[in-house]
Amino acid sequence: MDVALEKRQVERAYEFYAPVYDLIFDWIFAPGRQQAIAQLGLKPPETVLEVGIGTGLNLPLYPAACRLTGIDLSQEMLDKAVERAQKLAMPNVTLKVMDATSMDFADNEFDSAIATYTISAVPDPVAVLREMRRVVKPGGVIVLLNHWRSERRVPGRVEDLVAPLCTRLGWKSNLSMKPLLAQVGLTPELIAKVNLFNGWRLVKCVNRK
Repeated sequence: MDVALEKRQVERAYEFYAPVYDLIFDWIFAPGRQQAIAQLGLKPPETVLEVGIGTGLNLPLYPAACRLTGIDLSQEMLDKAVERAQKLAMPNVTLKVMDATSMDFADNEFDSAIATYTISAVPDPVAVLREMRRVVKPGGVIVLLNHWRSERRVPGRVEDLVAPLCTRLGWKSNLSMKPLLAQVGLTPELIAKVNLFNGWRLVKCVNRK
């Protein structure tokens, strides 16, 4: 599928999800989100970038003094994140509408970066991960939390079959973890299964440039 067309499909899907996103996704995915933020090991005044921050469900999980920048492609989702940041009184949070495949940040600008339930929802995950590597300092931590294609034969085949439908709903069901990480030069330091039925995997990498 054309990347520009898929990008428009993702934008439309998350415009639709925005009003009910928290209700659907909060409690199901909360355990994984908590573990992912913990893996960052943030210490003030370190800077962290969250790619695909959505409605800001992760905001309460960050240390109050951390310097967080969050980006998202959907203005509707980000509007809710702005409201949440204001309610939490988090003065060191910056939220921007931005395409993660072409970030307006300098090289090595952040100490760490995180993407929770995002990489399978972007049209070009390779470009996003390359950008995350570019903006994170050498030795910085990159944490990814995602549903990845099963390495078992039958579940993997099923995920391939439903992939076209899932893409229309705004995410990829058959994104393979190891080939993707290898393509962008990331080596997992940690892989942990999380959430209901251990259906999602948390990946921690060190940005070795």
